[in-house]
Amino acid sequence: MKYYVIAGEASGDLHGANLLHQLKKHDANASFRCWGGDLMKAEGAELVKHYRDLAFMGFLEVIKNLKTILSNIDYCKKDILDYAPDVLVLIDYPGFNLRIAEFAKQQGIKVVYYISPQVWAWKQSRVKKIKRDVDLMLVILPFEKDFYKKFGMEVKFVGHPLLDAIAKFKLPENAGQVQLNLPNDKPLIALLPGSRKQEIDVKLPIMLSVVDSFPEYRFVIAGAPGQTAEVYREHIGNKDIHLIFGETYPLLNAAHAALVTSGTATLETALFKVPEVVCYKGSYVSYVIAKQLVKIKFISLVNLIMDRMVVTELIQEELNKKNVEVELRKILSGAGREKMMQDYNELERVLGGPGASDQAAKAIVEMMK
Repeated sequence: MKYYVIAGEASGDLHGANLLHQLKKHDANASFRCWGGDLMKAEGAELVKHYRDLAFMGFLEVIKNLKTILSNIDYCKKDILDYAPDVLVLIDYPGFNLRIAEFAKQQGIKVVYYISPQVWAWKQSRVKKIKRDVDLMLVILPFEKDFYKKFGMEVKFVGHPLLDAIAKFKLPENAGQVQLNLPNDKPLIALLPGSRKQEIDVKLPIMLSVVDSFPEYRFVIAGAPGQTAEVYREHIGNKDIHLIFGETYPLLNAAHAALVTSGTATLETALFKVPEVVCYKGSYVSYVIAKQLVKIKFISLVNLIMDRMVVTELIQEELNKKNVEVELRKILSGAGREKMMQDYNELERVLGGPGASDQAAKAIVEMMK
């Protein structure tokens, strides 16, 4: 079968690549065309556009880049018609993907949504469109099944694909394949300031402001795919900070603690059993608007899944040097660190174990049969 897959950010590219890997096992004639990144391309997909050209975050940023976004949507529709896929697989990225879902449905193309938009957080009205335009919704968070059921929509919970990605990384045969080229004289603190330049420019300077307060630790920045070293170097300056690219999992596997921007990275960090402080700061206008619209108690996936405060969230003005230093000290040793590690074990149990990518692939192939 011909699969057209759309992901708009780094995490979507990761989950898409794992899905493609499993689809090839269940469909010997599978061929792929995608909007995504290097990981899906490595699985044999023909890459139409890279996610680094698609990432616009926040209300103001979307408005400023509206012409580009609309142009991308038009181009995508034309490309789908030219490729004539058997099935369209959408991965999160709702502002773009829900428009494409409506178009594909009108063209008689089967639509699968893998990794639900966070409609439980805001814009619950989108559920009506999802119910109309999506043939199969595959969800990865345990509470999403009950959420959709309230709207009369049956969805399939397949588990979280990060468990697969991390389990694959930790396989014995993969041990030692990627070594961090870092001095081993100090424990590591990982800095994950986000994947978009505008995120990095806001959060990284605050993360770096505490470096001198922890001379006994080595701080290492995980560079995002699609960003250049210069984006980080302008903030690092003369500080003794290490910057690595393409080695986020080895870094988390070795880290003693982490400062992490909100998003998928908070869950990845938790599943590597690394105590973390979650950092979020957006433009003032975007934040004020979001506060009026968002219907959730927490911003990190870890806390949302557990429905309680497991990891500290420093949001907007709370994200400052003093607070970052205080919260980081709490998780470097002692009772705060031990409690977080216990909560991480419970989190892993709640997520249902590995196998999400395979379950999703099976469900897609079965639907098409």
